[in-house]
Amino acid sequence: MDFLYRIAEDKIREAQQRGEFRDLKGKGKPLELDDLSHVPEELRAGYRMLKNAGMIPEEVQLSRDIASLNGLLAACRDEGERSSLNKELSVKRLRLQSLSGSRGWDHLAAYAEYEDKIRDKLEGETSR
Repeated sequence: MDFLYRIAEDKIREAQQRGEFRDLKGKGKPLELDDLSHVPEELRAGYRMLKNAGMIPEEVQLSRDIASLNGLLAACRDEGERSSLNKELSVKRLRLQSLSGSRGWDHLAAYAEYEDKIRDKLEGETSR
């Protein structure tokens, strides 16, 4: 391991001497680190890979869909369309609730206490 370490250090030192690190993007600014403290440790690597691949967790997509449907419902004037949107909204809410249960969130004291506030925030609602 010392051999590989020395090779890496030599390569870094050579690059520094050539000035390859002088104008790096974000120089002098804090690093933008992923805050995955809310994700269980055993899932963090998977979440990071999904994020790097441009994918998002299903519960995040469902929350976005719910917020979008709420916006459409607010603007909808046609009763038939409104009924269709309400059905779709119910399905998405049930799926999100099911995911919350399967992830174990519904058993957390903090989740139970703030469930409505969390749902409102994720769905973009201001009141219930």
